[in-house]
Amino acid sequence: MNKKVIVQDWGQTNYQEAWDRQEALFSDIVAQKNANRKDGTNQPTDNFMIFTEHPHVYTLGKSGKEENLLLDEHGLQEKNATYHHINRGGDITYHGPGQLVGYPILDLDNFFTDIHLYLRTLEEAVIRTLADYGIASDRYPGFTGVWLDVDDPRKARKICAMGVRASRWVTMHGFALNVNTDLSYFGNIVPCGIDDRAVTSMQQELNAPQDMAAVKTAILGHLSELFEMELV
Repeated sequence: MNKKVIVQDWGQTNYQEAWDRQEALFSDIVAQKNANRKDGTNQPTDNFMIFTEHPHVYTLGKSGKEENLLLDEHGLQEKNATYHHINRGGDITYHGPGQLVGYPILDLDNFFTDIHLYLRTLEEAVIRTLADYGIASDRYPGFTGVWLDVDDPRKARKICAMGVRASRWVTMHGFALNVNTDLSYFGNIVPCGIDDRAVTSMQQELNAPQDMAAVKTAILGHLSELFEMELV
């Protein structure tokens, strides 16, 4: 099992470009696994942890509903935003500047082969990171992602969305943590198909912009510990 994880920071990337780059890494890992099975070999498979931010974009998952995007083509242009129907799970979400997007491209055969546990572990890394900043967060029963004030439905608000794809135990897509995000863009969708819950950000909760590099360092530390990664 190869627990080495190659960490890459792509800076701000166009969503389509990031999706294509993810697909290339994902396909290479799957191809290596297929070759190992076919040839009876045991060549190690790579793992990646990608950080990026995107220009304004709305993405709709496989199980999502088009009507959860409340903008037409003209509205998207006015908001300087793009729209993509993609191959992760989940419904619609927003990505934009000030939001930390993490794409773990992992061969779970190197860690543990349990998608439910994988999602819960990603959530735990975010929960621990927010705790470092004095923000109490938790899981919301029945939903993925990380939430605040889950015990009060009137106050419950989402701070981190998640949606993943996995094939042959190789993962792609991942999580989107609102750090300094312009939350007004969520007003143009029914976020994750949930029409009666608010969204928030670290900046909003702490009443001050947060240093993105420091947040990356914190979450990477927790991911490394929880997955027992060896960061490269």
